[in-house]
Amino acid sequence: MVDQLLDVKTIPVGADHVLAQRHLRRRRWVPCGRGDWAVALKSPSGRLAARISPFDPTAPFTAELYRSGQATGWFPQLFLERALEGGGSLLVMEFLRPVDDSIGVAVHRRLRDRDPGIAEAAGLIEKIHRRAMEASPWCGPVDDNPANIMAAADGSIRITDPYYAAGPALYGAVQTSPLTVARAIPNEQRRHIFEIPLASSGGWDPAERLEMRQGLERADEILRADGTRP
Repeated sequence: MVDQLLDVKTIPVGADHVLAQRHLRRRRWVPCGRGDWAVALKSPSGRLAARISPFDPTAPFTAELYRSGQATGWFPQLFLERALEGGGSLLVMEFLRPVDDSIGVAVHRRLRDRDPGIAEAAGLIEKIHRRAMEASPWCGPVDDNPANIMAAADGSIRITDPYYAAGPALYGAVQTSPLTVARAIPNEQRRHIFEIPLASSGGWDPAERLEMRQGLERADEILRADGTRP
């Protein structure tokens, strides 16, 4: 496993999500998942997974949750967190496998009910979620998707990906108020905002994406002109 962590640590400085994936694929990491915001690669040993996102403003809060909640036994073991060029993120954690949806539903019910066996984890989720919402007006509510409940190699249950940016609200704001988005998220943190996988939601109409991109470019020009951005 140390060698495979070295695979990740040797991703070149300044790499974006495309170069990070290419680097790991050359070292025999294989795709194992794809969502709206990120893709996942499994290490050759099958013990590690890398979550790579072109743009995900909630990823740092997810990493914080995994680190601070490790002692509870309810969250994945996080081995490495790295920011990628242009606002992307890379998280390397233990590889997890799916479980039956009924298990996921039951875990989320326990979280809502503050079952004593999971109350500490529930409190951490809510505490860090409040910070995520303060940091971004487009942070969605805590995700109760049963598919986000998974199992570690020993069968123990893990809670994953409870935080997400509310895509319709965020990209709706890009369309209707690009200056608001540009002020809240600097260009260097959203360079790949239109490159998220959108595996579940489907891609944008090309004309719509071009319009959003041009709106943000005009907003950045305004911010540079008034000295708000370099």
